[in-house]
Amino acid sequence: MLPFDSDTPGGPTVLPDLIDRAARRWPDQVAVSTATERLTHAELAAAGRRGAAWLHALGVRRGQRVVIVGPSSVLLAALVYSVARIGAVFCLLHEQTRGRPLEHVLSDAEPALLLAADPEALALARDRGMSTVDLDAAAAHVLAGDVPAEVPVVPLAVDPACLIYTSGTTSAPKAVVSTHAQMVFSVTAIQSVLNYRADDIVYCPLPLSFDYGMYQLFLGAAGGAHVRLGRAAEAGPPLLRNLLDAQATVLAAVPSVAENLVRLLARRPERIPPLRLLTNTGAAMPPETLAELRARIPSLRVQLMFGLTECKRATIMPPDGDLERPGSSGRALPGTEVFAVSPAGDRLPPGEIGEVVVRGPNVMAGYWRHPELTAERFPLAEGLFPQLHTGDYGWLDEDGYLYFVGRLDDLYKERGFRVSATEVEAAARRVPGVQRAAVLPPLDGEPAVVAVVGDVTPQDVLVGLRDEIEEFKIPRRCVVVAELPLTRNGKVDRKLLRAEVAHG
Repeated sequence: MLPFDSDTPGGPTVLPDLIDRAARRWPDQVAVSTATERLTHAELAAAGRRGAAWLHALGVRRGQRVVIVGPSSVLLAALVYSVARIGAVFCLLHEQTRGRPLEHVLSDAEPALLLAADPEALALARDRGMSTVDLDAAAAHVLAGDVPAEVPVVPLAVDPACLIYTSGTTSAPKAVVSTHAQMVFSVTAIQSVLNYRADDIVYCPLPLSFDYGMYQLFLGAAGGAHVRLGRAAEAGPPLLRNLLDAQATVLAAVPSVAENLVRLLARRPERIPPLRLLTNTGAAMPPETLAELRARIPSLRVQLMFGLTECKRATIMPPDGDLERPGSSGRALPGTEVFAVSPAGDRLPPGEIGEVVVRGPNVMAGYWRHPELTAERFPLAEGLFPQLHTGDYGWLDEDGYLYFVGRLDDLYKERGFRVSATEVEAAARRVPGVQRAAVLPPLDGEPAVVAVVGDVTPQDVLVGLRDEIEEFKIPRRCVVVAELPLTRNGKVDRKLLRAEVAHG
């Protein structure tokens, strides 16, 4: 058996290398915290080692899956490294995952162990003959006690480290498989552009089950930053107070979080958080939201990103690059390639719209137990070289900057013309009085609908859209709603919105 924390020439190769290196460089600086608890980098590394020894004693072995259901906490941060250290595969699920969604994951992943706080989740796994441990009991083993000098297994960089289940809006959720090498490369490449610093406090109101939230842990370790974990409720009214209390310098945001911060700052303009950087991925950030934030927080810079669970990040803008190139989501990560292809699969020249394809070490291994779908989304160029066909459409300029047009399921036909829901939503937000907007593409013979939040009437919106986009792109129907329903990851829940619209 070899000690796991030996320095690896050339840089980290497996996930625990990240926290081990952080523990040596910044041992006494805070690595992760919540409103009530915190661990330094050295303490987090030690907790990961204790957890690895404990899991191995329970019988968890290399390649087996460990499903963890619970709220964001320093314990979950430690357990991620614990599972990774023994070569097992972790799968983080949102704390509210139960019932049929949890049944699906348990059947699909076949975990060797379920760690959960919810008695219903534990009972469901036990009824299936699976081993379970309550998270409170796990904490007693992971967060306190002696630190083992060695761990029994050292994973290889090519070993799977993580399963992340996609949202499953149109079918049962499927899991993206990520290896240590793919995850470490992605962290290193993203950090080389975002440059998290050892004096940064990164506020993360996103759940760790959302890969954008999870990767804040790894980016914090790579840069020595302090990651402050928030709960879902903390992205609402308490957001501004929490940013000030934490003295946060970086905010990992999705549009709903940024829009809420704008509203809170408008009420308390004198309370300015010390943010130096806002990042965004997962959905397009409205330019008007960024303009308002920049006006109210003079120190703020913005880096927009585009990515998918299947490749983590595809492109990142330089700081404030959106001001110079409005509408762009940036250039390919260092060491990767992004391009557009025609329906026949041929590379397109700059300026031509096609499906966005990603090549590089950030492209994940594929879908767990879905070889046909893996072959479709991760085809081998020349039969040898994996690449990700994203299902997103866009174009690149002469300098390699990507401009997102929409997803395959975001594009629809209106009056015989192809329309992008993303474009219509952006246009609707420019109509006076509209705060937020979401488009529901046509379905089962019903026309497209634009749903908006704001002090407007449906007729105001439909008339106002005539000044923003072509007539044929304007949906035939508009509804005004009190709020747009959101998923647990802060994105618009279009399935629920469609049900609400259908029922008036």
